[in-house]
Amino acid sequence: MGQSLNEIAQKLRDTDKKVQLIYAFNGVGKTRLSREFKELISPKEQVDETEESKIRILYYNAFTEDLFYWDNDLESDTDRKLRIQPNSFTDWVLREQGQERNIVTHFQHYTNDKLTPRFNEEYTAKDASGKDITIKAYSEITFSLESGNAERIENIKISKGEESCLIWCLFYSLLAQVVEVLNIAENTDRETDKFDDLKYVFIDDPVSSLDENHLIELAVNIAELIKSSQSELKFIITTHNPLFYNVLYNEFNNSDQRFNYKPRHSVKRRLEKMNDGTYHLVEQSADSPFSYHLFLLTELERGIRTGEIKKYHYNFLRQILEKVSTFLGYTGWKELLPHDAREAYYNRIINLCSHGKHSGEEISLIDDNDKRVIAFLVDSIRTTYHFRVEQVKDIRENETI
Repeated sequence: MGQSLNEIAQKLRDTDKKVQLIYAFNGVGKTRLSREFKELISPKEQVDETEESKIRILYYNAFTEDLFYWDNDLESDTDRKLRIQPNSFTDWVLREQGQERNIVTHFQHYTNDKLTPRFNEEYTAKDASGKDITIKAYSEITFSLESGNAERIENIKISKGEESCLIWCLFYSLLAQVVEVLNIAENTDRETDKFDDLKYVFIDDPVSSLDENHLIELAVNIAELIKSSQSELKFIITTHNPLFYNVLYNEFNNSDQRFNYKPRHSVKRRLEKMNDGTYHLVEQSADSPFSYHLFLLTELERGIRTGEIKKYHYNFLRQILEKVSTFLGYTGWKELLPHDAREAYYNRIINLCSHGKHSGEEISLIDDNDKRVIAFLVDSIRTTYHFRVEQVKDIRENETI
């Protein structure tokens, strides 16, 4: 039977593994799961004044990015800055832990070494009524870009991807410090006791907007940092990005003698949302990484077997066709369709995909004829292009849920 997100969070908490790696489609509930897990480990109503310094969990998710917003200076269009909502997390990272230099270094590494973020010092400004107000230090970030002729372009607005990267680098810089501090076995020898009660780190989809090369590098860096952790700290990573998942999968599936890390220290899973609104956490096979197109194919075949075909399944079919046609060098995925009624198949897929959703949340059903068409096309694709059948067996074994 399916479980609630709270029950899934309890399962994550009770898993005796150093690393839990989870794949899920966008919209399934990864961010909500991170919030459920945070509340499970550190409920707000149970934190009193004497416990404020006891940090039990660090988490990165969409809410972390919501702490940052742009002031575009609409009047003069010159003084653009990224503002930081008042919050204890960034104050702690920037004021108390002094991570500004590390954040800038990581950010320039993943983006552009000539693109420089600058955190403000405290200053006085005028509000809308002309009254003097104090702008606190580390509440604003401005960006400059070094040009080729030794000049600097000030107050530029960076892209959404670069902004996301900066916010991740803020979290990553803190995480690197946490691992380093907790690797010192004796509490009394550590530079700070702030992390002594920390038990979990939950990372939800960090910087998926990076290009593939930097995304791979980011995954490798995260895996190495986690492997280097010698404390009892546990890590949970969720993502919707197949490439990011696979790189982490392979990294966590390799032993590392430097850190005494073994593949058995991690578990790889897939989070699914069921038709009744509950969830299922499926453990992945340990002998091969996650193949996104094969997963889509098995999801299609499960829908065909159960008769629960919906419009989004046609989106899955199109994605498979696009990936296979690109790999085989065809000019378009229509060429992969059976010659008989190829145009009709193509038009029907386009029509059903035009308003379909990517996630499994869409509930609109399709008619019996479209069900027969998708069953025929899936069988034709599997037969023609010789997809392996092992994953179908895995799906069938899990159909008792």
